[in-house]
Amino acid sequence: MNEFDAEVVVVGAGPAGSAIGAYLAQAGHEVIILEKSGFPRDKICGDALTPRAVKEAGFLGMDLPEFDGWHRNKGLRLIGGGHRLELDWPEIDGTPNYGVTRPRMSMDEAFARHAQRSGARLFEQVRAMSPDIGDDGWIRGVHASGTDHRGRRVGPGAHFRAPIVIAADGVSSRLAVSMGLEKRDDRPMGIAARAYHTTPRHADDYIESWVEMRSTNEAGESETLPGYGWIFPLGDGTVNIGAGLLDSSPQFKSVDLRRMMNQWIADMGHEWGIDETTSLGPIKSAALPMAFNRTPHFHRGLLLVGDSGGMVNPFNGEGIDYALESARIAAEVISTYSRYPQAVMRRRLEEYPALLGDSLGGYFTLGRVFASIIGHPALMQFGIKYGMGVDVVMEFVVKLLANLYRDPKVSEADLIDRIISTLTRIVPATSNGTRKTLRPQ
Repeated sequence: MNEFDAEVVVVGAGPAGSAIGAYLAQAGHEVIILEKSGFPRDKICGDALTPRAVKEAGFLGMDLPEFDGWHRNKGLRLIGGGHRLELDWPEIDGTPNYGVTRPRMSMDEAFARHAQRSGARLFEQVRAMSPDIGDDGWIRGVHASGTDHRGRRVGPGAHFRAPIVIAADGVSSRLAVSMGLEKRDDRPMGIAARAYHTTPRHADDYIESWVEMRSTNEAGESETLPGYGWIFPLGDGTVNIGAGLLDSSPQFKSVDLRRMMNQWIADMGHEWGIDETTSLGPIKSAALPMAFNRTPHFHRGLLLVGDSGGMVNPFNGEGIDYALESARIAAEVISTYSRYPQAVMRRRLEEYPALLGDSLGGYFTLGRVFASIIGHPALMQFGIKYGMGVDVVMEFVVKLLANLYRDPKVSEADLIDRIISTLTRIVPATSNGTRKTLRPQ
């Protein structure tokens, strides 16, 4: 069996795993990243980075140039209730006023190669099979195996040792489950389906969000479909088109999301020049783990980042932003304390979930309230019908849904910024299974 040692082992090379690997390598730590597939590889997602995510990529030291496949957009086009609004991303100090899109087939590889250039050791087609747990119950590495191009186990096993292990292995997070961390039933869960289509509008300046999707039935009548839809121009001749549904919806367990998407495309596809003949492949679906649906985010030497810790925004289904942010926060804590005596280091790593809760807990709690509200179709239809015609309401909605508002404590803020900031402070923070404040120990 091959043996490898490092200061930190990261399981998963999506944006979260690659980001924390890059941060730690840049800080001089010995980091190993394990990726069960080989690049390039796909991930079912909307393929969009909001301005917050673009900012996080900047912290990481990544450029996102258009010539390298990062297609810029100016804002969000909202469609529903007979309204069609184009809203530019808000101007916020320190945050770019644009978002980008890029297919995950190449996006994830870009993050992984950046981690390699930063000094992390990336092992592709290596699957973490089980945690290596010491007599004291703390993780001290992982047992792994090589895989073929389909992810099947091949070749001899390997042992990767490190005093700190990062679970960045996605929504199912086999590593976290192996450590006894199951998903929480009191958090919203979503499901989304997406497909790629060719279109003459592939370079549109706005990403599109349909808060109300419609279809024409056999009687020729227009009817509302459950859930929400999106169309994200990729600038390469194609768009990413998808639909999502939260488990608070009455139709969650019964809806055929693929069939619903086809109904919606048949109704509105002419706007983008898409139909069944422009499809580039099958519709694929995946779960969206929301609002910290797996906790605690630090458990016996294992830190959870990104989807493994349920860090998807309940307002809009976006997860890359929070994958990158959680990686940055975790890397800061690890870099500060990883070389302390073991007992001190273990105690100090508890700061990670506390800091994560301080940053995102209140906002995710608001998102849980939102998820429960849109589970009531009558309330949702009322809001779409009357809210989308009021400019100030829609400005509030875009800032809230995209988590793009000014913090009054650090910059000049308008009334909408102050309202959102106040809401995130007064709601109970989403529990991470740890203490709420940091205290010297």
